[in-house]
Amino acid sequence: MWQYVLRRSGQAFVVILLVTFITFLLLHNLPGGAARSALGLDATQAQIDAYNVQMGYDQPFLVQYAMYLGRLFSGDLGFSFQQNQPVVDLIVQRLPKTMVLSFLAAVVALLIAIPLGVVQATRRGQWPDYLVTSVALLAYATPLFFLGMLLIVLFSQTIPLLPPQAPQGFSVLDILADWPGLILPVVTLAIVTLAAYTRYVRSTMIDNLQENYIRTARAKGMSEGRVVIRHALRNSLFPVISLLGMYIPALFSGALVVEQLFNYPGMGLMFWQATQTRDFPILLATTTIVAIATVVGSLLADIAYAVADPRVRLSGGSE
Repeated sequence: MWQYVLRRSGQAFVVILLVTFITFLLLHNLPGGAARSALGLDATQAQIDAYNVQMGYDQPFLVQYAMYLGRLFSGDLGFSFQQNQPVVDLIVQRLPKTMVLSFLAAVVALLIAIPLGVVQATRRGQWPDYLVTSVALLAYATPLFFLGMLLIVLFSQTIPLLPPQAPQGFSVLDILADWPGLILPVVTLAIVTLAAYTRYVRSTMIDNLQENYIRTARAKGMSEGRVVIRHALRNSLFPVISLLGMYIPALFSGALVVEQLFNYPGMGLMFWQATQTRDFPILLATTTIVAIATVVGSLLADIAYAVADPRVRLSGGSE
């Protein structure tokens, strides 16, 4: 097991380096460059040249990238001239809010998807299965921004029950205190993963209900509910564990749209605003954090899958 963890950690480190390298390459080859984004359109060529010398942008690309990695490993993510703040301070302020939004959306999606998947599997080929499948596919195919606007129109204007804007508190506690404003963003983001979770639970439940141990449990006289919940559902949740780790990028990309749509003060909104102003330090830092979260989430999901299911044998790990 430890050999597997070390090997996967090494692979994750290489992936993160590649992501930072490609992002650094793309951003620093955009027209105008970092100097123009920091100094503005009115900056003279002399000012741009002086800025490039000061920041080391006049050095060869690999030297610039090595300098960036050195600052990154020391915890220095750069300085945002647009926000007039260190990027670390901005991330410390924004990241917990996005984590809260993504966590609540994942919990809501799972709480809805698991029962729906069970209903589909136990009623396979019947109208509940067809109904849930149709609704899930419709939700999956609906663009996220359109769905969010539809919910705003329905529940904020037509039926004025919820505020159209997300909470604007400075801290996580302020955000949670204004919980009615969280409902529409959380529900909108939850629908991103709801359909996928439902389909996964359904397919794995159907496979498990055909296994020999299910037939044995039924032959012993167990009730159908106990067979489904205690045996089939328990083993069907293992793929969902892996899916949770792999859906971190989807949650962030969904959060970017949702935060911009509902004006939620998280990482997604900050990234969106940084793209408009070409705030290179924020773009680099955000991409790096998402890459780290993705590979770490994938690694933790694989480890959790192996711990949850003793039948899993990891090559290079303990038997």
